[in-house]
Amino acid sequence: MDRVVESRALSMRTKIAIGGAVLLALALLFYFFAPSAGSQTIGADRVKISQVTRGAFEDFIPLRARVTPLVTVYLDAIEGGRVEQVLVEDGASVVKGQPLAILSNAELQLSVLARQTEVTQQLNSMRSQELALAQTRVANERAVLEAETAARKAQRQYSREAALAERGFVAAKTFADTRDEYDYQRRRVAVLRQGQATDERLQASQLAQLRASADSLESSLALARANLDALNLRAPVTGQLSGFSIELGQSLSPGERIGQIDSPGRNKLVAGVDEFYLGRVEPGQRAVIDWGGKRYQAKVAKIYPQVQNGQFQVDLQFIGAEPADIQRGQTLQARLTLGDPAPATLIPNGAFYNETGGNWVFVVTPDGSSAVKRQVRLGRRNAEMIEVLEGLDPGERVITSPYTGFADKDRLDLTE
Repeated sequence: MDRVVESRALSMRTKIAIGGAVLLALALLFYFFAPSAGSQTIGADRVKISQVTRGAFEDFIPLRARVTPLVTVYLDAIEGGRVEQVLVEDGASVVKGQPLAILSNAELQLSVLARQTEVTQQLNSMRSQELALAQTRVANERAVLEAETAARKAQRQYSREAALAERGFVAAKTFADTRDEYDYQRRRVAVLRQGQATDERLQASQLAQLRASADSLESSLALARANLDALNLRAPVTGQLSGFSIELGQSLSPGERIGQIDSPGRNKLVAGVDEFYLGRVEPGQRAVIDWGGKRYQAKVAKIYPQVQNGQFQVDLQFIGAEPADIQRGQTLQARLTLGDPAPATLIPNGAFYNETGGNWVFVVTPDGSSAVKRQVRLGRRNAEMIEVLEGLDPGERVITSPYTGFADKDRLDLTE
């Protein structure tokens, strides 16, 4: 006989329960094994891991310094003109006052001659005025002398007639005339002396003005002659001539730059320093230059605080002897010392600093499986090491290679 076979299929409720359990298991697996949004997996061979150490921090910065003459004097054509002769060649050693070239300027020469003639005429006119004043002074002195002589004669005549008039031997009219003549001569002498004094004061003032005008004209004439002499170009200092490339027949404009003279055997170094050190570089700080197996000392002589392309310029001046075989434009390696060595916690300098600004680093866990972002405080740095002020202990390891591509993560999973 046929019988009914019972079905053993799972019920719908059971199927739903099993499906939910599977989904929950998958979600848990994904939660534990899938990378989080704040982490990233990266190969350990793609990053550079350095150890935090304890040691002496040497506060220096390396510099690429360019050799430049210590003193440079530029040559300009004071007066324009046509080049008639070139007496020296570019690169020659010259001494102060040595002729370099001769120019010609017909217009300037005619102008100087006209000025010289005008000044000469004015000087002659003033000398004539001085002569006239001197003659007037002599005439005044002669008139006073004549008046004094006449007054003395009148006095003697008055004295003689006074005694005779008392006895009645001289007529009253005659004696009165003699007395009047004596009074006139006395008053005449007084008036002439007063006029002479007034003339002396006026003449002294006028002579002072004439002499001042004469000095001014002489200075003007000397300046005109100096302008004419400026057509003969001379070396203002002793040194090596460079950039001197004028040609015969060339026309030069007033003030045109025609070359320069560099101080012989004396050089300085010009170096660019990262703007990060602008507040720490000071005049007088020492630098060391290794060249030709010898070490030379230099100091910061001048700081140019203008920042261009992230750098500012400093001048380094040699202390004592300088290398004998260096040439202008040559580049030397220098180490500028900013402070004395001091014990500190250190990490190697790396490209990570440019991306973090020294505010945080990735610290590798003791087992080396991951690296975690940590806030730190870094201090001074040189080309090799960075001083750690807070956040790291000796023996820990940090990633010092660039953080490009994962700088926004909080944790890195390191794989072999």
